Amino acid sequence: MTDPNRDLVLVTGATGFVGSAVARIALQKGFATRVLVRATSPRHNLEGLGAEIVMGDMRDEQAMRAALRGVRYLLHVAADYRLWAPNPQDIERANLDGTQATMRAALREGVERIVYTSSVATLKVTGSGASADERSPLTASQAIGVYKRSKVLAERAVEHMVAHDGLPAVIVNPSTPIGPRDIKPTPTGRIIVEAARGKIPAFVDTGLNLAHVDDVAAGHFLALERGQIGERYILGGENLSLQTMLAEIAALTGRKPPTFSLPRWPLYPLALGAEAVARFTRREPFITVDGLRMSKNKMYFSSAKAQRELGYSARPYGEGLRDALDWFRAAGYLD
Repeated sequence: MTDPNRDLVLVTGATGFVGSAVARIALQKGFATRVLVRATSPRHNLEGLGAEIVMGDMRDEQAMRAALRGVRYLLHVAADYRLWAPNPQDIERANLDGTQATMRAALREGVERIVYTSSVATLKVTGSGASADERSPLTASQAIGVYKRSKVLAERAVEHMVAHDGLPAVIVNPSTPIGPRDIKPTPTGRIIVEAARGKIPAFVDTGLNLAHVDDVAAGHFLALERGQIGERYILGGENLSLQTMLAEIAALTGRKPPTFSLPRWPLYPLALGAEAVARFTRREPFITVDGLRMSKNKMYFSSAKAQRELGYSARPYGEGLRDALDWFRAAGYLD
């Protein structure tokens, strides 16, 4: 299907965590690789890559058309992955408006094939602890918080454009990526950093699905090559409890693992207070009301469809934690 020596790929979000991993694999595969960068974005994750850099904002359709000129394949990874923001509308503008503008531009520029990076945040989980799959989409009204709502709306917009406008898009739904180059860091990366520093003495009863970021990135290219237009594919790893994750981090850093499980109800006033402080500091709080609400259900997922149809596979979650800790340590996050 592809001839990397001629095929030009555009990767959005390449200064970020997942996007930088996707851009690296594009280059390793020999694609001519162009990356979209905002003027204000730090470029540490692009150092030494050798990708073509173009400036622009994914919410600007004309800028996206310029960035997509001559591009055969688009990997739209860019997103605002925050559970809280001083202005919540900023998250929706990036994730919904940015996706719509980018997809319209791709249609007008005749892009042949698109991989759109959604999230398992668009899928329904339950209190039973069973693994959710692609057959359980959320509605916007069911989504907790602005991040989840924005990703649901964006995914539905892509599906609508596939059905009505012929958008040649495959959707991938990463679970919780971990690993190197988590530069911001992401909400999960912050947990890893704080746990490694001994700052998380207790936990709530919840669970998550961890996948190495490089496996998630590789899954994007499997979707590009083998995915069915309009289908969604979960790119995940292993399901585990938060307690198990924290214990593994403790073992890797020579610390004592937390053993005390906290009820959620006393944490809500702390979350409200943290958000109030954050409105003045403009820094995302470590604990949020939406985060607590999400933690009521174990966020377990199955990648069986991607394994079966794409040939996707993921390494053990412990390797992702080790790589994340090594990178955070080398980058000075654990000082």
